[in-house]
Amino acid sequence: MLDHVKRLALAGFARHIRFREIYDPSLPHVLASRDQLIQVFLNLVKNAAEAIGDEGFDGEITISTAYRPGVRLRTSGSAEPVGLPLEICVRDNGPGVPSEIAGHLFDPFVTTKSSGSGLGLALVAKLVGDHGGVIEFESIPRLTTFRVLMPLDSLRTARLPKPPA
Repeated sequence: MLDHVKRLALAGFARHIRFREIYDPSLPHVLASRDQLIQVFLNLVKNAAEAIGDEGFDGEITISTAYRPGVRLRTSGSAEPVGLPLEICVRDNGPGVPSEIAGHLFDPFVTTKSSGSGLGLALVAKLVGDHGGVIEFESIPRLTTFRVLMPLDSLRTARLPKPPA
């Protein structure tokens, strides 16, 4: 799925950018919506390419995966911490996320782009959450990382009925 995202990017909006891939070969298969995850990672890669810009002669996007069995976090759909051992990162060497929007980056209508709607990262956060995962980011100039943490059985987790309030 990530290779597909990279090929799409290189055929269009990221043809001027170098890609690095660091994939953990021990990752298990995941029960998830392929189309929705393609949408998530294509959006993250597109944002990374736009952050680097057309003049980014040294622009680089790194896509990495890792299996972290000890990672447990509380998600919006769980009262107790849940295991989120799958880590997928999209990292770029663009200018970074402006500090004035960092706290609201996943909110609708938040954008730094003059022609952007500000809905891309809000949709990414929703789709990741629907799969029982979380998305977070770290950003300093020349190093921004978006980290998606997912459970192994994401669709089963996402389809469980919520306990009554």
